[in-house]
Amino acid sequence: MARIHMTQSHSMAERADILVAEDDPIVAKLLNHTLARRGFNVHHASDGQQASRLIQAMAPPRLALLDLMLPYLSGFELIAEIRAMPCWAEVPIIVLTSMSQEGSVVRALEAGANDYIVKPFRPDELVARVRRFTAVAVS
Repeated sequence: MARIHMTQSHSMAERADILVAEDDPIVAKLLNHTLARRGFNVHHASDGQQASRLIQAMAPPRLALLDLMLPYLSGFELIAEIRAMPCWAEVPIIVLTSMSQEGSVVRALEAGANDYIVKPFRPDELVARVRRFTAVAVS
């Protein structure tokens, strides 16, 4: 079996898909730039309804990165939707939000989020957390 080596310029076939649900256009642009630059293929939704449509339509990504405060459907509702779908149930979820109250953190983790990051975030730390959940062993 041939071994594929990843290089700095990743082809689309080698890029891990990530669903990003973020309504702030500046944060969304920063996330897209930060993740795409490190070899991820970002599927962005600017509100909860758009994220829900992507969840229903696309193949499960390697990771979902969700804001909690989204128009139309909240990140909490999206976590429940993801965990209820058999093909998406094991997709890691990282919450990225400005909600820093302990109750929000506990609620998100109990609903099925795997990690919780409070805005403002450090891009390198975010990437390290994303990589923790998206790493795939190369054989």
